[in-house]
Amino acid sequence: MRVAVLHNHYLGRGGEDVVFEAEVNLLRQHGHEVFTYTVSNEVISQVSSLTALRMAVWNAPMYRELREWFARHRPQVAHFHNVLFVLSPASYQAAYDTGVAVVQTLHNYRLICPSGQLMRQGRPCELCVGRRIPWPSVYYGCYKSRSATLGAALHVMKQRWARQWERVIQVFIALSEFSRQKFVQGGLPENKVVCKPNFLLADPGEGAHRGEYALFVGRLSPEKGIEVMLRAWERIPLSIPLKVVGDGPLSAVVQAAASETPHIEYLGRQTREEVFALMREATLLVFPSIVYENMSLTILEAFATGLPVVASNLGSMASMVKHGETGWLFQPNDPESLCEAIRHLWGQRELLRKMGANARAEYLNHYTAERNYEQLIAIYERAVRERQGEQA
Repeated sequence: MRVAVLHNHYLGRGGEDVVFEAEVNLLRQHGHEVFTYTVSNEVISQVSSLTALRMAVWNAPMYRELREWFARHRPQVAHFHNVLFVLSPASYQAAYDTGVAVVQTLHNYRLICPSGQLMRQGRPCELCVGRRIPWPSVYYGCYKSRSATLGAALHVMKQRWARQWERVIQVFIALSEFSRQKFVQGGLPENKVVCKPNFLLADPGEGAHRGEYALFVGRLSPEKGIEVMLRAWERIPLSIPLKVVGDGPLSAVVQAAASETPHIEYLGRQTREEVFALMREATLLVFPSIVYENMSLTILEAFATGLPVVASNLGSMASMVKHGETGWLFQPNDPESLCEAIRHLWGQRELLRKMGANARAEYLNHYTAERNYEQLIAIYERAVRERQGEQA
């Protein structure tokens, strides 16, 4: 199969970039001819606000360039990851107008929430879900600023009003059943939204988990529940160490907590292999996010190493982590609930061992590269059939 994979990089590297690269490599490993097209939002800093706004809604030069690109490479399917801001909805139309089937992975909630997170003021928020005009997000300036939020809102409104969701895109890929239901609730055609989770391209291997510590891995930002975790650890006995991996706007807060609390250790940013090594020795992973999330690669990585996960009972986390089987769920945004969960589990080594074995089995059954490849190709074949049916 000839596949085009397109992605609009944000200013900072994130999970979407990892998945984009992993799927490209997966397809090439199986002998498919893959053409990639990438742009970066660094361009936005070089143009006026009005130009950036216009690009987000409809980037006419991009439409012309991509239409020629698709005609030259003649892929059967165009798989889009992110299209905000530079690719814009024009990129979908360029693929469609050259007879190419279109698939879009829904890495975040932006098509139903301009901020992309379904979060406001540190809490889940669904004020814009299902609205034809997501004016609350612009009023509150949910995405960086009001002007940036307006651009993201117009980006989505253009797709909705041009009926691109119904006409141009053959398949949307939601990463969890929870997010699939949210997108359908928000207006995406139910028959076009399928569920395919993220995956790991290579198996990191199961660990021995003899390190006697809890582990956090992720961006150090408010929505990840960093402050909830730190407040919980103030209540936890000194015999339960916590290692924190990552960086972000709350790095200084974590550093301060580590200097004041002897059983918290801040490791900063680590390489992927270093993270896997830490996971293979950890006792449990703490995932205290206070927003819905979508499909956490960190949870998949923990499962792959046989590491049970203690997560917020919220959004896709509640469907990924099976309470008492692959991990433990606690009340979101509640330090005391997290503290109780950790204290309850720490002394139950047989339960932790069983949950770790179940987590590893969950990875092998649902999140391997081979399983994901089968699902991805089935989605491409469906998209191509539907596009050919429209052309017949």
